[in-house]
Amino acid sequence: MDLRVKVGGLEDVVLSEPVSPTGQYFNSSVLSISILCVLEFENPFDDSTSLALVNDVFLPINPRFSSIMVEDKQGGKQWKRVEVNAEDHIRIPCFPEGLSTESYDHCFNDYLSKMAKDPLPQTKPLWEIHIIKYPTSNASGNVVFKLHHSLGDGYSLMCALLSCLQRADNPSLPLTLPIFRNSLKPEKVPKSIISRVPQVLSCAVNTVMDFGWSVLKSSFLEDRRSPIHSGNKGVEFNPINITTITFSLDQIKQIKSCLHVTINDVICGIIFLGTRLYMDVTSEEAKNESSTALVLLNTRYINGFKSLNEMCQNQESKSLWGNKFAFLHISLPQLHQYDESLKPLKFVQEIQSIIKRKRNSAAVYLTGMLLESMRKYRGPEAAAQYVHNTIRNPSMAVTNMIGPVEKMALSNQPVKGLYFMVVNSPQSLVVTIMSYMDQLRVTIGAETGFIDPVKFRTCTEKAFSMIFDAAMKSK
Repeated sequence: MDLRVKVGGLEDVVLSEPVSPTGQYFNSSVLSISILCVLEFENPFDDSTSLALVNDVFLPINPRFSSIMVEDKQGGKQWKRVEVNAEDHIRIPCFPEGLSTESYDHCFNDYLSKMAKDPLPQTKPLWEIHIIKYPTSNASGNVVFKLHHSLGDGYSLMCALLSCLQRADNPSLPLTLPIFRNSLKPEKVPKSIISRVPQVLSCAVNTVMDFGWSVLKSSFLEDRRSPIHSGNKGVEFNPINITTITFSLDQIKQIKSCLHVTINDVICGIIFLGTRLYMDVTSEEAKNESSTALVLLNTRYINGFKSLNEMCQNQESKSLWGNKFAFLHISLPQLHQYDESLKPLKFVQEIQSIIKRKRNSAAVYLTGMLLESMRKYRGPEAAAQYVHNTIRNPSMAVTNMIGPVEKMALSNQPVKGLYFMVVNSPQSLVVTIMSYMDQLRVTIGAETGFIDPVKFRTCTEKAFSMIFDAAMKSK
């Protein structure tokens, strides 16, 4: 229902919808988090149709792309529809001409770092599009979408962006996502009441332990300083280095089959082992420092092989849109002096055990109830401060997205690669994972001057090789 209020004591304006609680947390006095989504193109990008794409395709996807956030008479925040001038949101930077590919890599990385640091103006809808027309090692051109997290979470924003693209092989057919299921959906249990007692008790114990641990981590229990956690106040305002690694999705699946674990278990095992290897080569004394990762989980339940049009444009879109995720605290397993051929496998299996136990818990739902109570009785700023601490106190964050299985095109221009990064987050290290076609793209956002991104990338690649080689030998 539309609301009509006075803004600035002038005239009545129509507000299309209230800002969700999570949207208010992510655009508050203590947090202002955005998402960068990078599309890599095989050929130099032709921007001649960019204005038409924005006006005719992008803006109609959701009213929030044509709205700004304002405060109503009751102190709540609402989305206010405004007139959008697409030219004000499109940036085309100019780099020096005639440079080498390596030099353009540096220019592009510096530009991404600056883009990540600069806040989005609150007087305009909270998004920008940056078109980089210079070749890098990975692409002939790049288009970068910067979207404020208050507009929606990674799933809904990625769904919106991908609905602007088409299949490269046949634009008349929809892009599709592989089958996936919500990580938080409880597993089926036996129907016998007696046989369910142990699982119910286990769930209750895990819930109490995980919820208590989450409250402690979000309140005052911050990880100690380590090679991946500077502990600096205002770290979200510091520059970051963004670097990517590409893995074969087929090889990830081979590891999964050999170890009888999930793809997420394999990915987390690679990331966490790579992190421990980095901590080891950076400071041997700190290699097993107690460190926590904040893993973001999608709380939607979407089952089956669906097209993006089905998910973005049909009647389900209202329930699929928004910020619908949960935080999960996971302690990084320590490096042990196992036999070299078995160590990486034991590491992945330990990760699997931790995640499996935490899945058998309702702590994430209790945390959501706690935030809602805090917002109701202490206000959204107090809840936003709690979320800020939830993100800041762990050493790193990990989040992942599933991308299309087919090759995409934007205005008939083939997309070679796709990745994203969460920016302005109060952490020294953020790792994101994105699948696209037969590849898995790992993106590392590292605090400049504190974490060596090249060394971290090398350690992550080594972790993948160790796990893959050990898995193949175990067949």
